[in-house]
Amino acid sequence: MGWLLHWRIPILILLIAACGLGWAQAPRVMTLKATAYTSSARETDSTPFITATGARTRIGIIAVSRDMLHELPYGSKVMLEDLGTHRGRGKGRFNYLFKGRVFVVEDTMHPRKRDQLDVWLPDRGTAIRFGVRNVRVTVIRRGRG
Repeated sequence: MGWLLHWRIPILILLIAACGLGWAQAPRVMTLKATAYTSSARETDSTPFITATGARTRIGIIAVSRDMLHELPYGSKVMLEDLGTHRGRGKGRFNYLFKGRVFVVEDTMHPRKRDQLDVWLPDRGTAIRFGVRNVRVTVIRRGRG
């Protein structure tokens, strides 16, 4: 009888989970190539301050390549970590832009781009210094749901 009392709470938790409250899922983590863009007319279309979803550009906006929209649909929230260049140089150099900030997918890149993301930055100089880097992407929420 003592074993029944000992197992009552764990069994109750399992029953609640099985009835639809579900298990907490670990966040999805991926590594992508990243570049940066600004609202310069030479980098965008005729509406440089408006994203593909109609949002205004600001720190915290990212664009993804169109092939990534199935993994990171519009409205997805992610956190980023700078892993440096493709050879690992400069790891963490741009984490000051990322630390504690949630980024939202609100834009898409040119169709020729694949498996990457673009971080919106307010000035061209920083975007050029950013260059091409690898970032660790931790998905907080997929889509707007």
